[in-house]
Amino acid sequence: MGAERDEGPIATVLLVDDEENILSSVRRVLRNERYRLIAATSGAMALELLEQHEVDLIVSDARMPGMDGATLLAQVQQRWPECLRILLTGYADITTTIKAINEGQIYRYISKPWDDDELRLIIRQALAFQYSERERQRLEQLTRAQNAHLQELNETLERRVSARTAELEETASMLDVAYAELRRSYVTATEVFANLVNQRFSKDRQTNAQVVALVKGYAEHYQLDERTSNNLAMAAALYNIGKLTWDDQLLARPSDLLFKEERTRYRKYPELGENLLMALEPVQDAGRLIRHHQERWDGHGFPDRLEGEAIPFGSRLLRLCVDFIELQRGMFLERRLNRDEALLLMKKYEGRLYDPKLCERFIELCTTLAPDLALADASITALDTRRLSAGMILARNLHATNGMLLLNEGKQLTLPLISKLIAFEASEGGSYTVFVRKPESDKTLQSYGAP
Repeated sequence: MGAERDEGPIATVLLVDDEENILSSVRRVLRNERYRLIAATSGAMALELLEQHEVDLIVSDARMPGMDGATLLAQVQQRWPECLRILLTGYADITTTIKAINEGQIYRYISKPWDDDELRLIIRQALAFQYSERERQRLEQLTRAQNAHLQELNETLERRVSARTAELEETASMLDVAYAELRRSYVTATEVFANLVNQRFSKDRQTNAQVVALVKGYAEHYQLDERTSNNLAMAAALYNIGKLTWDDQLLARPSDLLFKEERTRYRKYPELGENLLMALEPVQDAGRLIRHHQERWDGHGFPDRLEGEAIPFGSRLLRLCVDFIELQRGMFLERRLNRDEALLLMKKYEGRLYDPKLCERFIELCTTLAPDLALADASITALDTRRLSAGMILARNLHATNGMLLLNEGKQLTLPLISKLIAFEASEGGSYTVFVRKPESDKTLQSYGAP
């Protein structure tokens, strides 16, 4: 597509359908996009237009008299392979769709009737992927040209070694940059897609950036290999892409409060996320991590009820990162948890929801090894009620088991208040964890009378 300018189309899109009203509907959906739209009412007419114009993307109906959509897209794949192909198909067109996938190697198929927003988003994603692919090819050509130049230099190395040493070093450096950029191109593309995905969610539900930061921080600290790190980053950027089809009410409701029908839709989003990425070969491994990131260590997760080590490592880590962020955003429970409460809850469920060893390393990373990654406060510690002492300052709001606020953050504890808290805890039959702030001096908590 090239660099975007303030004016003019950024891509040429060919629409093919034998019904003028369908073509008009698609034009209406795309009228505000910066595309040059051309249309054909038959497969033969479409091939003529492709001979005359440089087309970036073709959207074809499946059922047309004469040449159907699958046959047309198969010819396009053979003659213009760089032109991305999308098939519009009805639910009854499964044979045509399979033929288009196998022979036309289509980018996506879209069921009729389509959702306007989804159609616009799919076309934007397709063109963004095409731009990334063209950039990759450009970098490969650059690398081949530089390698050819390097070979020429090597043939006359004995005569030119002194004069060419600096030039060889510069060339090698350029090659390293080119290779590094090539490796990062797909990771960068997924982060662009993630920005598009975020537009569907309210600001407090835009969690991708925080989840990406967590997986990258874990990968860097524990020195995961580059392939694993890249797949994790792409999966973190797109883990909630399967939620794009949800309505606003479902998006806004905490998962713990979903009704039966809503819960059924909720349980399908990881699998749908993988399906949406299936056509993109570079992110297929990331799609597999997305599919299994809601599996449980005890085998009671979804969609495939995998258990223990059968769950991919990246999926187990992705779940920890997603849960940690979404617990603090109120996307699981009706009440938002603070950072420390979220970590304690995750600790409670290790061995059931989470890989116990991985959960322990994740919590250690968030609290001890890299506290800044989890926005930790080193001056805060967690104590049970019987270890509290007069003079301590409450560092987090304290809630009862039913969610009722008991004590506000900043409250200074007294002996009568601690006694009442212990008595109330006993009456509920629960156990409270209280977050208190350490003293600013060099004294330990024992200066407050803690054991």
